[in-house]
Amino acid sequence: MSSPPPLTLPQLPLQPNVSVFDIEPSAPSPLPLAHGMDDEELLWRASMVHKIRDKELMKKKVPQPKIAFMFLVRGPLPLAPLWDKFFLGHEGLYSIYVHANPLYNQSYPKQSAFYGRRIPSKEVKWGKFNMVEAERRLLANALLDHSNERFILLSESCIPLFNFSTVYSYLINSTKSHIQVYDLKGATGRGRYDYHMSPLVRLWQWRKGSQWFEMSRELAIEVISDKKYFTIFSKFCKNSCYGDEHYLPTYVSINFWKKNTNRTVTWVDWSILGPHPGKFERPHVTPTLLQKLRSNYTCEYNGKKTNICFLFARKFMPGTLIRLMKFSRKFLKFG
Repeated sequence: MSSPPPLTLPQLPLQPNVSVFDIEPSAPSPLPLAHGMDDEELLWRASMVHKIRDKELMKKKVPQPKIAFMFLVRGPLPLAPLWDKFFLGHEGLYSIYVHANPLYNQSYPKQSAFYGRRIPSKEVKWGKFNMVEAERRLLANALLDHSNERFILLSESCIPLFNFSTVYSYLINSTKSHIQVYDLKGATGRGRYDYHMSPLVRLWQWRKGSQWFEMSRELAIEVISDKKYFTIFSKFCKNSCYGDEHYLPTYVSINFWKKNTNRTVTWVDWSILGPHPGKFERPHVTPTLLQKLRSNYTCEYNGKKTNICFLFARKFMPGTLIRLMKFSRKFLKFG
């Protein structure tokens, strides 16, 4: 099989001129995440961190910027060995947060990047608004570490499509957040709007998008501090309205559209009809598939065109791990 064509990388370094190669990584022990705060106190504390951080910035005590990888999972992380290969050697440039069903008690091996990274969690059900509550819980925990600059939401079926250096440079240097936002007419779009949300949210402002977001610290603080939109969505976005598809896209579209790309950096196969995306099993994982996801798209990055549009992809089933590990070094460029 011939080698895949070279990728067209974004122009790096970009503002704020931070590259993984310019930083001397440190390797602190992961901070313990167990705390006794309820959601209200957690969100309040997270919203106040920026004031402390501003003072430390004045004193130049803030360490190198990190990316917060936030995993919203049901229980186990079957693809953790692949992620461990992805993170290896980049300690001090990332933080990991895992929100799992509180009834799931299995821990991760001490040598894993996921060891000790579970946050105090609550039960989450598909299609319920508590999915949004879990996302905010992850953001709030990640914001408590004032060195986290970018925040990416992932699932247990997500995989990285590039090595850590590429992902780090892409996100740290991005001038905008990556939250998919679009206006969709019909039953699964505007049809989910509840007129009781007016006048705060009107029908023409209603938006839809992928749950799997990536955002800046500035926007993350706004999201966990929001009470006005969050309250009205929690009250009226029920039944056929799925909060994780509508709250954040609508909120960001109304208030922060200039700071958003309106696209996600996590690829999902929606070519099949139905409420759930396509799944990838072991035979589906091929170099051709991986190369397609890495470079067969065109988008805008910091005002310029690039063929690196997706940094992650889902839904990869547990049985794909061996093949992904096999191809990671040659085609994903890590491991």
